[in-house]
Amino acid sequence: MSDTFLVLADGTVYPGQSFGAPVEASGEVVFTTGMVGYPESLTDPSYCGQILVFTYPLIGNYGVPPYFERDGIPTQFESGDIQVRGVVAARYCAEPSHHDSTMSLGDWMARRGIPGVEGVDTRALTQHLRHDGVLSGRIVRAASLEEARAAVVPAADLSGLLAEVSVTSPRVIRPAAGQTGPTVAVLDCGVKNNILRALLARGAGVVQVPWNMDPHACDEAIDGVLISNGPGDPQDAAPTIANVRRLLDRGTPTFGICFGNQILALAAGADTYKLKWGHRGQNQPCVDLDSGRCYITSQNHGYSVDESTLPDGWEPWFRNANDGSNEGIRHRSSPFRAVQFHPEAHPGPEDMGFLIDEFLTSLG
Repeated sequence: MSDTFLVLADGTVYPGQSFGAPVEASGEVVFTTGMVGYPESLTDPSYCGQILVFTYPLIGNYGVPPYFERDGIPTQFESGDIQVRGVVAARYCAEPSHHDSTMSLGDWMARRGIPGVEGVDTRALTQHLRHDGVLSGRIVRAASLEEARAAVVPAADLSGLLAEVSVTSPRVIRPAAGQTGPTVAVLDCGVKNNILRALLARGAGVVQVPWNMDPHACDEAIDGVLISNGPGDPQDAAPTIANVRRLLDRGTPTFGICFGNQILALAAGADTYKLKWGHRGQNQPCVDLDSGRCYITSQNHGYSVDESTLPDGWEPWFRNANDGSNEGIRHRSSPFRAVQFHPEAHPGPEDMGFLIDEFLTSLG
């Protein structure tokens, strides 16, 4: 018998059973097509403010890994906490089987106050979101379908999330083995930990700076700037856009990832728009417009750059092979470039890690 329901803003109700914390939650309902990597996805700050639907029919089967830190960064998670507002699944595995598991997914969610609903027809739900676009939703505990239908679904508020997921003051991180590479300021709009790990593993020093701070205002001398991923509408990040525009004016080598691609475009004078249902998963094909080669990439975003608005001197770099949306931009003569996908992966294929190598090499 159903005790928990997902209610969408258009009145559609999906019945299920509760797992995780026995509470209610609201947010923007989005889906991911990834088959693995739920610990990474649930802790990805880009999902802040959202209820995440897993299209893969089973979740929780390998439990939750242990919490360890290296260089002050968790080794298995993309932030210090679960970032989603709620989880929707077809089937939840309450008894995981993995040598590295420390607890079940449901127990982890319960400890962090995150509700889940299983037993949902996630295929029908995903088709609904693809047809009508992402919607606000609410996970509701109710005694009946009629009671759930009466629930009020508040409009998802994705503003103000950058302050929630970013550091509040600069943080300097050095590789454990000693720094051999350049120093990179990471403009933290909700940076995934694996971006930091990828830089440190290559010998770079990292200065993690708040989303609304000019990277050159920190006390460390920096060689380049990486604009991170993050949640919400990039056009709401006015301070970030203004600071990146200053980077362009100074000629600071700059590389953006995901949200960073959109921020770089806006700072350059281009425009962005909201995708109907976004790209979330580890199987998104992207074409390099130079070589024509197609790469399979890891992605998590709901907005895209409008290529037609790119100003003189800028050009598209990658394009999505499914819907033709932009997957990267670059300046023709200056050291500014960005990609919409996640070259650092985690979860997902690591085929695009060479882009991080190229960025660090360009800094000398």
